[in-house]
Amino acid sequence: MNAPAKTDNAELIVPEGVYAETVLSVTHYTDRLFRFRMTRPAGFRFRSGEFAMIGLMVGEKPVYRAYSIASPAWDEELEFFSIKVPDGPLTQHLQRIQPGDRVLMRKKPTGTLVLDALTPGKRLYMFSTGTGIAPFASLIRDPETYEKFEEVILTHTCREVAELKYGFDLVEEIRNHEFLNEIVGDKLKHYATVTREDFPFKGRITDLMESGKLYSDLGVPPLDPAVDRGMICGSSAMLKDTKALLEKAGLNEGANNKPAEFVIERAFVG
Repeated sequence: MNAPAKTDNAELIVPEGVYAETVLSVTHYTDRLFRFRMTRPAGFRFRSGEFAMIGLMVGEKPVYRAYSIASPAWDEELEFFSIKVPDGPLTQHLQRIQPGDRVLMRKKPTGTLVLDALTPGKRLYMFSTGTGIAPFASLIRDPETYEKFEEVILTHTCREVAELKYGFDLVEEIRNHEFLNEIVGDKLKHYATVTREDFPFKGRITDLMESGKLYSDLGVPPLDPAVDRGMICGSSAMLKDTKALLEKAGLNEGANNKPAEFVIERAFVG
């Protein structure tokens, strides 16, 4: 049965099997990136690192896209980090949302960037470009990540320095969080690079891996399938190139039904 939900302008007809949640806050980082938080349905369960289909009514019909849930599984709210595409079927509308607006979300989350899809290891690499940091925003704020790994390395590569701010904000939030700060301690390393501006760390993450600079900067040995695990989320070219480097180092790709040394999210590119 369709249930009406109030919006600012009109009745919103909520399709079967879909939640309609209220936007709580919106932060615009650049003219290309923004984050928003919204209410979490009481019955909604997900594993940190999964994505959901979120959408808006555009005209008479809903338009959905896959979005990683950037908040951890324990959070009472849901957070998302989005790119702004001027003529994107969804993002041209989503980037204009304000607190109080309603966002649609399908009820079943899914995804491969979950801890269950990895075999036990000591060091976890999270390789991200652009909005590909979103699932890792969830995982770096989940205590389970630090129960399973002694060291967590989040890499985030963008074109411009301003696009890195979300990642720095996340790390700052962890440092200032009453219980996360104690759990995370010094286990989390954040390695941010840019490709088009001057910055202490510059270059594509794959180039920095191949040259060995990534490992020397972090003070860790090169990839070792006995101890290292990886997660990859970003552009299609970055997925392909990073996967090749991990396989060259002897790591195998895993999945929910067959855990291995690294996993990739292919549901979307950002």
